[in-house]
Amino acid sequence: MKLIVDMNLSPRWAGWLVNAGIEAAHWSELGANNAPDSEIMTYASLNDYVVLTHDLDFSAILAATHGKKPSVVQIRADDVSPDVIGLQVIAALGQMVSELEAGALLTIDPNRTRMRLLPLTWSLD
Repeated sequence: MKLIVDMNLSPRWAGWLVNAGIEAAHWSELGANNAPDSEIMTYASLNDYVVLTHDLDFSAILAATHGKKPSVVQIRADDVSPDVIGLQVIAALGQMVSELEAGALLTIDPNRTRMRLLPLTWSLD
């Protein structure tokens, strides 16, 4: 598994992930700093990356397009520093490798981790 760290997260995340044995690059190393989220999603999908973000727009794109890839990992916390929530993110990534490789939305907050398989479907039950 390899990750693109979105612009809304510190470039330190890439180094943190690499030190944990996870291939990762900050988007600023791969594309334009002002690229729209849709460009990041397309790049990730074409190059088999998982997107790590603090932005809800990526899950909205997945929901609107019924996309099966790329997988998205959302950090939902007030402090998104790798020093604060990095170990929880790395643990969740390790537990969900096969799901993320197949296509999933993983949401990590300080109190819990939730995973939904892609494509996202909504039930009115």
